Amino acid sequence: MDRRTEWQARVDAVWADASLNNAEVIDRIDELAADWPEDDALSLFQTAGARDSAGLEAQAAPRYQKALALGLPESERAQATIQLASTLRNLGRADEAIALLRAELAERPGGEYAGAATAFLALALADIGSAQEATQLAVLALVPHLPRYQRSVAAYARALTAP
Repeated sequence: MDRRTEWQARVDAVWADASLNNAEVIDRIDELAADWPEDDALSLFQTAGARDSAGLEAQAAPRYQKALALGLPESERAQATIQLASTLRNLGRADEAIALLRAELAERPGGEYAGAATAFLALALADIGSAQEATQLAVLALVPHLPRYQRSVAAYARALTAP
């Protein structure tokens, strides 16, 4: 097992430990992040997530932004984008969240995290008063899971934002 894989296993163990409170998660993740240079994108992503999970969005946002700017592997990049958007939304910056999520969905419409990006986009749209578009996105995301009525439900959802 290489050093990064071993480190990630240790990080995953912290996240899986339900007995830890938020402060303990932050402390443990910070200790693990100290194994890497300050500009290590993956450790920044993890320290951002720890703070985000603890409700410290103002501390999380710049870490997510720096991690994304430094470059992350695809899976973590998608997660960091969605988590940053959620954080920005929680900070009252829904317009920025919407821009991030729209870009994510435009670049990777069928990506592994497209459903999550769509869900967070719908929430951000609701925050800015675009309830019909938010409802449309949420309903269209459900269409493939319906046992029947897919065509009708999709048409009704599209009609929500039609002129």
